Parts: sequence; C-alpha cells; structure tokens
Amino acid sequence: MSTHMSAKRFSQLLATAAVATLALVGCASGGSNEAGPEHTGDVPSWCGPEETSLALLDGFGGNGWRVLTAAAGEQEAAKCPSVTSFEYADGQGDTQKAISDIQGMVATGVGALVIFPDAGEAVLPAIRSAYDAGVVTVPYRADPGGEAGVDYDAWIGADFTSDGVAWGTWIAEQFPDGANILFVGGPAGSSQGNSEREGLESVLTDDKYVMIGEQPFEVTNWDPSTTQQVLTAAINKYPEIDVIISDFGPSMVGALPAFAENDRSIPALVTSDGNVLGCFFEENKDANPDFQLMTVETGVDNARLAVQHAVALATGGTPPEETTFQAEVFEDSTSDDKPVQCESDLPDDIYLSSEMSGEEQAALIK
Repeated sequence: MSTHMSAKRFSQLLATAAVATLALVGCASGGSNEAGPEHTGDVPSWCGPEETSLALLDGFGGNGWRVLTAAAGEQEAAKCPSVTSFEYADGQGDTQKAISDIQGMVATGVGALVIFPDAGEAVLPAIRSAYDAGVVTVPYRADPGGEAGVDYDAWIGADFTSDGVAWGTWIAEQFPDGANILFVGGPAGSSQGNSEREGLESVLTDDKYVMIGEQPFEVTNWDPSTTQQVLTAAINKYPEIDVIISDFGPSMVGALPAFAENDRSIPALVTSDGNVLGCFFEENKDANPDFQLMTVETGVDNARLAVQHAVALATGGTPPEETTFQAEVFEDSTSDDKPVQCESDLPDDIYLSSEMSGEEQAALIK
C-alpha cells in the first residue's frame, strides 16, 4: 500500500483522472468544485430532482485504496445532475481532524455527507450533530456505532461474513478431506476479521478443518512487513499449511516468497483481489504446484452504494434496496469462469474488481 498522501496531492490526482474518465473533477481537502461533477449517462433512479451538494470525508485517506475509493464515490456522484458540487476531506488518521472536517462541512451548508468513520464511535457525536443539523449523513464501511434514524440516516456497511462464507465454501470444495488453515487478518479485535471468521466457521464445521496460528486470526494490521514476520514464524512452526486466508490480499505478496526460501510450495490462498497479487500468482504458479488463488472483490465500490443512498435522500430520489455492500467472488484459479487477472503494464496498487477501469485507476495513483 502506498505512503501517506496529502490533500493537495489527492487534488492533483483527481484532476488527472478527470481527463481520463471524462467525469471526475479535481477537489482539494475542504475544497469545492463549484460547477459540480460533470454529469455522465442516464439519470439513475436514486438521483432525484432536488439539488444538493455532497462531501465525502475519509478518516484516513493516505493509501492507494482510499484514493480509489474516494474517486469511485465522486464518479458515482457525477451520474446525478442534481449534485451541484463535490468536496473531499482527509482526516489523515487524526480523530480530532476527522471531527473538525465533519463540523466544518456542516458549517459550509453542505447538503449531504458520506463518511468513512475510521475512528469508530469516537466520531459518532460529530456524525450525530450533522444529522441533527439536517444534513443527510451516511457513514459507510467502518461501523461508528449508533443507530440509523437516530444518529445518522443510514450506515452502509460491508458484508464481511459473506466473504468468510465464500472462502469456506471454496476450501471445502478444494480440500474435501480437510486442511490446516492459517488466517492472517488486520488489527487486533477487527470487526472485519471477526465477521469473516464467523462466516468461515458457518461452513467449515468439521474438525478435519484445523485453524492454526493465533486465534481468531494472526494480527498484521494489514502491514506488509508485519505480514512477512507473521508468515515466516508460521512456516517455521507448522510443517503443513494447506490454506492461507488473508482479508487483504496485496499485503501478502511480499511475504509469500518465504515459502521458497524454506523449500516449500506456496499453499492455496483465499483473500481479496489486487493487481499485484494476480500478477504475482501468474509469475509464480508454475514453480509452486500447491499454489491456487481465490479472491473476492476488495470493495472499492462500497463508496458508490453509500453515495447512492446519500444522494437519494438529499435529492428526493429512490434509495437502493441494498444497505450492505456484498463482495462477489472475483477470481478462482481452479475455474475457467473466473480466471486470475493481471495487468502487468498497469500499477500494482489497483483493483481490477472495481467498476472503474484499470486505466482510470492508474491515472489516479501514478
């Protein structure tokens, strides 16, 4: 994942992508596009007739995935001509700044807020204040606590339990006689990892499926260097690892060569997609007979669903029936239907499962 990115740099990147997509426009932290996003295509049902301004606020925007997620949100807003302006702010991982960003947007009179509440319940009072002020308020992806209709209009989460179900189903199909499974997750106590584990266990109910390593998952904070340390230790401790589960696939790439260093084949990997991972698989599959890959969508488009809800409520449109983003199976090296994808001429840090094309993503993160 890329290093921290300033709001000014983010603005420059979005401006570049605007040319590439013919839809996006540049926006600085707290800055506004007065003319509004350039409208593209037919008017969707979630776009009503009443005009509104829209702001997307990240609690932390300093990596490539966040840049692409924010751009997907803006691209979605551009589908609705009733959205007169789009603004963006990056909380930079600072809870107080994230709170100030929310308060500042409300003070400017913005009509709708889409918020990635990285700090969780710590920003709930600010979210509630925006909602009480009459601003359409839609947190997404990270759970801020609270209740829809009391603290905000809607929370648009991600169905991480379904990811675990998909992974477990694949493992059961490919390893009918059982498997030793290492689950590599994010931060300790992560609701994402816990939900994925719950989905996994709903499928792999037989004790022939053995979960090895720290429980409920090995903590890595999705950091590549920590992931490498965890995986190296696991290789030294466990002579047989049949499957690795990771809820952020790209973070695994730097760690997987540790198997070759120990004269072992990379095992099956079930995870989320990323161009760097797909290309790593293509480059290493022949030398690793046990290496299979199954991925679900990494979720760049979760922001689109949140924007649809916010715009619908602010403009008098029809909100989508779905209130939870559900990732689909994206790649499966054991099936001809969903082959592993690699665009070797494009940057590592893109996600080909996104609605945004690889070329559009590349324009954003160069």
